[in-house]
Amino acid sequence: MSVFRHPDRHKVAVLVRHGMLVMELGIVQRLFGQARSVSGEPLYEVVTCTPEPGSVRTDADFVIPIAQGPEAIAEADTVVVTASSAGYEAAGRPLTPPVAQAMALVRPGTRIASICTGAFVLAAVGLLDGRRATTHWRSADELQRAYPQVLLDPDVLYTEDGDVFTSAGVASGIDLCLHLIRRDFGAAVANEVARGTVVSPHREGGQAQFIRRPVPEPRSSSTATARAWALEHLHLPLTLRELAAKEAMSTRTFTRRFRDEVGMSAVRWLIQQRVERARQLLEESELPIDRVAAEAGFGTAASLRQHLQSALGVSPSAYRTTFRRSA
Repeated sequence: MSVFRHPDRHKVAVLVRHGMLVMELGIVQRLFGQARSVSGEPLYEVVTCTPEPGSVRTDADFVIPIAQGPEAIAEADTVVVTASSAGYEAAGRPLTPPVAQAMALVRPGTRIASICTGAFVLAAVGLLDGRRATTHWRSADELQRAYPQVLLDPDVLYTEDGDVFTSAGVASGIDLCLHLIRRDFGAAVANEVARGTVVSPHREGGQAQFIRRPVPEPRSSSTATARAWALEHLHLPLTLRELAAKEAMSTRTFTRRFRDEVGMSAVRWLIQQRVERARQLLEESELPIDRVAAEAGFGTAASLRQHLQSALGVSPSAYRTTFRRSA
């Protein structure tokens, strides 16, 4: 008998273990649980499971009874592995037999994601071999030493490599879940979930901005004004010199400060924002493709096509067809 009651919904199984981080479970349940169709119907069904049903210790001062065993994994469209404070996956130690047996139930083609050090579980069963991945910056070196075949990127909030997704620290699970919702049902649905949760639909930069530096560079100003101005003028052919002028900085100083604060170059950030603007227009407007390109700041339909293909792997017309139908 199926553990999922609604076969027409996208099925999400959340695998938790002793030492589970309560916030991470809450993130998955809350965000996917809020996703709704235009008619108000839930788009996901989320089931929490554990390798051995029963009371699961948390990182807080209470336990949570989990009745569902790992069989939910075999039915899921998406499996999310949360972190554990127990530490038994650290330093490349073998997974406990129940966890290894649970992971063996993942069907080929199933989308699988990890939050924080849940990436160690994915790495231990070989899912991250040769794939780009991330984890909390404090554990990045440890993951790389234990699993050198992983293409680790410790600076980002989350990664996507085929059907495998990883996220950085705990709150990055929010960014990853919103990204998955956006991929499944479009920016409009993800943005509505973000509004309901009172979080940003898309956070700027990566976790590089949170890493403690041995000798932090003192600064008396930021690039926030320039970023806010750029978001209001994405349709213009913005230059680094113009952005730097908004902060009364030299281009060189602005470039350095921007990367320190946002975790990526200003040029990459601009492209990212323009892609998001184009996605919104493709989903929510009837503007022709060349007009969408102009409004998003790409200038031409060919440029928009190139950037959307690079970022999402689809053409503007294909993206519009898919997500306007979903909406």
